[in-house]
Amino acid sequence: MSKSENKSSVSFSWAFKEYIWPRKKIVFLGLFLIVLRSLAGLILPFATQSLIDDIIPNKNISFLITLVLIVSGSILVQAISSFSLTRLLSVEAQRLISILRAQVQRKLLRLPISFFDNNKSGALVSRVMTDVEGVRNLLGTGLVQLIGGTFTAIISLILLICINGWMTLFVLVPVALFAFVAMKAFGHIRPIFRARGKINAEVTGRLTEMLNGVRVIKGFNAEEQESQTFELGVDELFQNIKKSLTATAIITSSSTFLLGLASAGIMGIGGYFIVEGSMSVGDFFAFTLLLGFMIAPIVQMSNIGSQLTEAMAGLDRTQELMNMVEEDNPEVRTIVLDEVKGDIKFDAVSFSYEQDKEVLQNISFDAPSGSVTALVGSSGSGKSTIAGLAATFLSPSEGKVSIDGIDLSKVNLSSYRSLLGVVLQDDFLYEGTIRENILFPRPDASERALISAVEGAYVNEFTDRFEDGLDTVIGERGVKLSGGQRQRISIARALLADPKIIILDEATSNLDTESESFIQKSLNVLMKNRTTFVIAHRLSTIQQANQILVIEEGRIAERGIHTELIESKGRYYELFTYQSRI
Repeated sequence: MSKSENKSSVSFSWAFKEYIWPRKKIVFLGLFLIVLRSLAGLILPFATQSLIDDIIPNKNISFLITLVLIVSGSILVQAISSFSLTRLLSVEAQRLISILRAQVQRKLLRLPISFFDNNKSGALVSRVMTDVEGVRNLLGTGLVQLIGGTFTAIISLILLICINGWMTLFVLVPVALFAFVAMKAFGHIRPIFRARGKINAEVTGRLTEMLNGVRVIKGFNAEEQESQTFELGVDELFQNIKKSLTATAIITSSSTFLLGLASAGIMGIGGYFIVEGSMSVGDFFAFTLLLGFMIAPIVQMSNIGSQLTEAMAGLDRTQELMNMVEEDNPEVRTIVLDEVKGDIKFDAVSFSYEQDKEVLQNISFDAPSGSVTALVGSSGSGKSTIAGLAATFLSPSEGKVSIDGIDLSKVNLSSYRSLLGVVLQDDFLYEGTIRENILFPRPDASERALISAVEGAYVNEFTDRFEDGLDTVIGERGVKLSGGQRQRISIARALLADPKIIILDEATSNLDTESESFIQKSLNVLMKNRTTFVIAHRLSTIQQANQILVIEEGRIAERGIHTELIESKGRYYELFTYQSRI
């Protein structure tokens, strides 16, 4: 068995177990409806045979009326069953798509930060919104029609053999050839559809990046460059679609030729048997209609097969994502924190993003409860990596990070992060109101708690000037606010969360003096009685820290308080005096 075939079978069995079998009652009801529709459709050929061979020659009007009523009844049954089939399965398929999207989104949020660092946000959006859509062809009318069409074709084949075995044998030869061509084509199409999902995700990701970075693009007059890059991605997507259309066209044209050839042969053979007298005109018309009932599902199955192939390609990618290991592995992270003091300890911690390329080497220090630990050093020295380890966004390659003596690698992440607050240099704000963004960590917080956080972060200093106050809409990522205002909202959000441990990553950089003054005041409120890690380029903001760690090339080059480090005249002294001159 080839690798692709194995992947296909695994994907279908997984999809069947996860999505079809739990809805077996609806699927079986759909099968019953499609069988009922197929049986009702088979009445017409025999009614035509009776009309031509019995009713017209014998001029039997009463039987004609009965026959018309029977045919009308069968048409009504077909119409009702078709409506019920579409209504039942299509609605259930769309419900499943919405459930699956929610499951994939939930799974995404449980994956480690490293996964998001290696994948474009637009590509992940595509995986949530587009890849799962194919399941409608699996649970919807597609799979049921495939099974129902097979049933109809088999019944029709039996009836055709009963009418004339030689004519049926002649038909089966081109039908078998068509089935062979179709199976080969579907085998070729599957990897094309799978690649299309990846290409589409890449193009979507690039487009998302472009829209998010439109100010930078315009600022560097790079519109034409971006357009050319996007056009290359769109063309790659077009080339992929062209390949699948070619394979689909082969199926369609071969069905037209081979099945048309069968129809032409039936005309000649049937005419010969009628002239010879071994076949009645009514039998010939019945055979022709039944032939349509046999061939139509086969042609339809080629279209359904294409849809199912596309669905399986999307589900392959969905299954791949759903099988990824979550960062909060319940088998490993078994310890649930309740009350903690907040003593953080790094014990001989090393970390590397890539093998044999260590970012941190043998880092050891204590951050006692309520203390402020400042991390300083040049860009790329490893400061943010230390903060990421303290926030459990990363896990050590060697050594141990612990809280109150408990190894963080064994702690349930949800219980730990409920004690954590993070304020970043470019913190994320949702499109919405200032109130909604501050309430983000605790949507059910009281108005009193909200106002306390607002005042503690000095947010009211600027919201009082807004017509709508806290209900002011701030735009996507807070574009309608200044950098200092966005930062204060982030600090208010952290205050409302009331965490035990705070991570401040460049929280005061790139701000004007007035904004920095307000933010420093709000940070003093936020850090009070909380274990705090501060990454700062502006060394003037960390002079009161309980300990300052100077990080250089992944190691602790110096440690101490501000006055001690100034007196030692080492790396910290160089950085501080350099900034003082600027």
